[in-house]
Amino acid sequence: MNDLRDLPDEKQPTRWRALVFNSKAWLLRLRRWLHDPHGRPGPLPRNAIAGDGRMLAESRSLLYPSAVAAEFALQAGKVQNLRAAAACLHGRVLRAGELFSFWANVPRPAARRGFAPGRELREGCVIPNIGGGLCQLTNALYDAALTAGFEIVERHAHSRRVPGSMAAAGRDATIFWNYVDLRFRATVDCQLEVHLTRSELRIAMRAISAAPDVKVSVPRAPASVRPAEDHPAESCETCGVTGCFRNPSATSLPQAATTAWVVDAWWPEHDTYMAAHRQPGDTLLVPLDRRRWRAGPYRWDSRGFARVRSAPLFVLRRSLISRRLSAQGAARQRALLEMDAQLARLCARRIPCTALHVVVSQNLLPFLWQSGALAGRTFDVLMTRLPLAELQSQLDRAAARWPGVATLTDFRADPALVAAESAALAEARRWITPHHALARLAGPRALLLDWHLPNVPLRVPGPRLIFPASTLARKGALELREALSGLPATLIPTGPVLEGDGFWQQCLTQPPGADSLAGTAAVVLPAWVENQPRRLLTALAAGLPVICTPACGLGPRPGVITVPEGDSAALRAAILSCLSQSPSCPPLSTHG
Repeated sequence: MNDLRDLPDEKQPTRWRALVFNSKAWLLRLRRWLHDPHGRPGPLPRNAIAGDGRMLAESRSLLYPSAVAAEFALQAGKVQNLRAAAACLHGRVLRAGELFSFWANVPRPAARRGFAPGRELREGCVIPNIGGGLCQLTNALYDAALTAGFEIVERHAHSRRVPGSMAAAGRDATIFWNYVDLRFRATVDCQLEVHLTRSELRIAMRAISAAPDVKVSVPRAPASVRPAEDHPAESCETCGVTGCFRNPSATSLPQAATTAWVVDAWWPEHDTYMAAHRQPGDTLLVPLDRRRWRAGPYRWDSRGFARVRSAPLFVLRRSLISRRLSAQGAARQRALLEMDAQLARLCARRIPCTALHVVVSQNLLPFLWQSGALAGRTFDVLMTRLPLAELQSQLDRAAARWPGVATLTDFRADPALVAAESAALAEARRWITPHHALARLAGPRALLLDWHLPNVPLRVPGPRLIFPASTLARKGALELREALSGLPATLIPTGPVLEGDGFWQQCLTQPPGADSLAGTAAVVLPAWVENQPRRLLTALAAGLPVICTPACGLGPRPGVITVPEGDSAALRAAILSCLSQSPSCPPLSTHG
């Protein structure tokens, strides 16, 4: 009998039968704990993936084998469970003769550990259960272990066939915490690689010592003819037995893929993009929901989202910590990265499993990538700065131009974090940014937005120059000081001086007034690194010329004079040109 609708009521699943099943399961767990026939193996050590060992075996399987809309939610939950378990297994090292146990390396599935309701085969039915779908992972591990020639110590076949699985090929391995396990013993030293692509679960076993020839296996398609007694399992989403107590928990789940927007610092360009592209079922993860709290700098428009999740306690803690940080230095950068990591961990647990696409702020990207939260998903990145690898290269170039300047060399990010961001950016579908320098790095994947110009009144040009940043080498302060040498031009530095007292003493300077833009010949920012040129955009909106480098990201537009980074001579020429065109500027001598 294959259809549950044909069963009499007393044979259909009930809460009492489920209670009996769970009671038996706990007795079996206790027996396993007391009398484990193979001892109690511990978790395997984990190392960084070398990626250069010989391939012993590989197994691949589709994440979403069914296109039936009613089955989407539990398939998405299954993929979330694969993400959580893959993060536990990826990089594990198995020595020759050592016993691998699935449950020794993957904890009991629970929602607090990132597991979700997924597809689980129980008593002939595919039902929703926390951790459901992990058998796809053990199927692949068993298939790879067989191909690699490992000794299979413990394996249990499924009682029924799940369409699209490896049960038809006889290469399946069911599990149930923790008394139904998958265990095998390696014949060579090897390392597990477990990861999700956008469409597949991929398992690889690579040798880290002498090993047999390469063996790669792709699971065979399920056989088309099955013995009559081997019936396909029913699914809660499609069986039609609405009287079953398990059915509502499946049919009430979403049946369509959504997008999660994981954002941090507010940019008006990104906010406009989000407002134009969000869908009614999408989720917004934001540090603070401005519509609810009516405070803070997070001005994201949260209207139109199905769910908005925020972290007000984190925002309070980050604000308190930020106030105690120094204005410059390695300690500040490490603290900022640690706070980004904390926020990313909060968000990773809150991304709905039905969100198959993620739009994420760049500062959170490497941490979400390392956590595995982006595995099996497509994602776009709201770019707000240079990639870490390129940023540090740019600072190295500036340090070569100005040897001995500590602020150019005082901090470099952890190489593992740099590598994680580089890998994530390489996988991203699009880089979304108004910054032209970032868009050039992205190439065809760039989505270049328009810079937002503020609504400010026009200003009358005058004889002064404005440096709209803190006095730092990476902002071009050294080039500007060199370019102004011998010029009787007045400079208004608008930020704190962080390169030492008396930095501008060889220049004519003036403190900023209530309206620093008034009487300005040009706003000058010859930066090596500039992520968000808001003051330059304000100057352009006020009708004033801007002298900047390509690193400022404004791109070609009226009023912008671009000079190369580190080129004091070109900067001086641009300054003289602007001063000569200012109607109230006296004739200048160009001699130093």
